Amino acid sequence: MTIALERPDQPEVMALIDELDAYQKPLYPAESHHGVDVAALLRPEVAFAVARDETGAAVGCGAVWCTGEYGELKRMFVRPQCRGRGAARSVLAFLERQAQARGCAAMTLETGIHQHEAIALYQRAGYDFCPPFGSYREDPYSVFMRKAF
Repeated sequence: MTIALERPDQPEVMALIDELDAYQKPLYPAESHHGVDVAALLRPEVAFAVARDETGAAVGCGAVWCTGEYGELKRMFVRPQCRGRGAARSVLAFLERQAQARGCAAMTLETGIHQHEAIALYQRAGYDFCPPFGSYREDPYSVFMRKAF
């Protein structure tokens, strides 16, 4: 498996983002969807990573949006049939290194309460629960986490 910075506007990568949206849509009300669109992921302050399997197929992705003081994890997703192989852990570690290289002192994230596997991944990686950050407000469907570097 390889992890590399790539453009999110590639058709194969956009299909991953569409899968993520389709997965989350029935789980949460519209006002609790906090994903960003592909145009936002193309901004210079965003590092977008893609995990590819041994055949070169895109199996996962994620982004870090660097604000200056912290990096916010966005659009983390691994195709369900590809889970359990370390892709999410590898993408997360890769994005943490990107955030550190860009001068971020911490990583933050918002995820949904029904993303139990994701929450467990983040806890294993050293993330702690925290209050809402940035423009987020309390949301009964959201979990906020932070990891200082």
